[in-house]
Amino acid sequence: MRFGRGSGSTRALGRAAEDAAATWLERLGYVVVARNHATRRGEVDLVCRDGATLCFVEVRSRSRLDFGSPAASVNVGKARRVVAAATDWAVRHGGGLEQDIRFDVVAIDLSSGAPRFELFRGAFDAEGRPK
Repeated sequence: MRFGRGSGSTRALGRAAEDAAATWLERLGYVVVARNHATRRGEVDLVCRDGATLCFVEVRSRSRLDFGSPAASVNVGKARRVVAAATDWAVRHGGGLEQDIRFDVVAIDLSSGAPRFELFRGAFDAEGRPK
């Protein structure tokens, strides 16, 4: 999996980051249930299970940190779009919002060669507010 300069478009870099995040989360014991669930209201990069908890995961990567860390790029507006898409997914695929749900962020720092992964469990609440 290639990251950084020469890896192609922003979309290709995003896809590579999501692939790497999915593999990394699986090593941590997550089970990836779905990828790239998009609705009119937003998108969820990864839908996973962490034990009995349904996790909606936003993946962010940055090859330069001039404008802050990858995790810092998840603002309230982005979080609310993730929550909206997650709500649609949960209702459509059973269980609704009565099950244990968590919103996680995987931040991938590509600024110094080898990717550095960081997981923020419960990064924001169901209103899109940071925890």
